[in-house]
Amino acid sequence: MDARIEQVVTSGRVTLDDTEYEVETNTYIVGDDDDVIVIDPANDAEAILKAVGDREVMAVLLTDGNEHRLGVVLEVAAAGEEDEENWAPIALHRADRLLWRDYFGRLAREEEDEEDAKALRSLEPDIWLEDGGVFEIAEAQLEIVHTPGHTPGSVSVISEQLGVLFSGDTLHRGRPGSIGGVYDDLRKQLNSIGALLTPLPKDLRVLPGQGEETTVGDEDARWESWGALATEGDDE
Repeated sequence: MDARIEQVVTSGRVTLDDTEYEVETNTYIVGDDDDVIVIDPANDAEAILKAVGDREVMAVLLTDGNEHRLGVVLEVAAAGEEDEENWAPIALHRADRLLWRDYFGRLAREEEDEEDAKALRSLEPDIWLEDGGVFEIAEAQLEIVHTPGHTPGSVSVISEQLGVLFSGDTLHRGRPGSIGGVYDDLRKQLNSIGALLTPLPKDLRVLPGQGEETTVGDEDARWESWGALATEGDDE
């Protein structure tokens, strides 16, 4: 199997509930010398496409619908192709459709050309991710697991062949994933993390949406201690 994983780290700003956060984000490029799937492009499309090079982008997978991903997803899917028919399909879980529509609706309102505004309002992902769905690239399979909490449509991606779990912003090293330490629905997120980690091999690598990699075993051992975070949220 020739599949390999490359990582691109980019920096940018994300606004949640009128508060702006500086975020350093991991994008993963999975594939071989010819074809790749891009997982979680964010912040800087040029840097990501430079890493992709001349390879064909077969799909762009978003583990959530937050704006730092949506802001570059079209450019990465296009990968220099002017004809939209040749763009890579964009995949997002349907439960994050509201985030998608809010973002592109906001762009449409700022657009002076009515035809361009109409096109932005009508944009939809090409593929709605579903729990148990599978993508294949370079003889490796990428299985989708719905892990709501960080956002309603957050997903994680497991590849047994590559020995990795792409956890997006559901799970970071040493803590539940977040942007700026803010949790949308921490109880649901913790339940998703527990259900995700329990059946997986303890030595499976975890490649998160932010920060350094970890393992399933290390995070599974910490999981119960994070319940205090949810309790603190209830007390506020």
